[in-house]
Amino acid sequence: MLVHQILKMKASSAVLTIAPGASVADAAGILSSKRIGALIVSQDGTVPVGILSERDIVRELGRRGPACMSDKVDDLMTGDLVSCEGDCTTDEVLTRMTEGRFRHMPVMEADKMIGLISIGDVVKARLEELASENDALQGMIMGH
Repeated sequence: MLVHQILKMKASSAVLTIAPGASVADAAGILSSKRIGALIVSQDGTVPVGILSERDIVRELGRRGPACMSDKVDDLMTGDLVSCEGDCTTDEVLTRMTEGRFRHMPVMEADKMIGLISIGDVVKARLEELASENDALQGMIMGH
């Protein structure tokens, strides 16, 4: 399965972003209220400059305590983004996520972000793909 197919299956294609300079507390509020694991840091909503995950915030809370909540998202975000394109396969994306030890990946088309996929999205798509293959093999064996 390809990434663009995964994006079509998602309930919403909207990518939640936060502007550079916003506080970590604001980001944590959005993550909590929207029940998501990461925010893309972007000035215009289409060109990502970083990603801030709940892991980033928890790691800093553990190190410094609640003082980090007044920091800017720019201070905690990962600026070296690993992204994919719509024609990447689930296996390619899972490999990148596993090797990089991250769970969210922006989907790019040229220089614009067109979506965000999580490891959950990719695993779900891969499981559906495997179930479909299994059904097809059973149909061939049973002569259907």
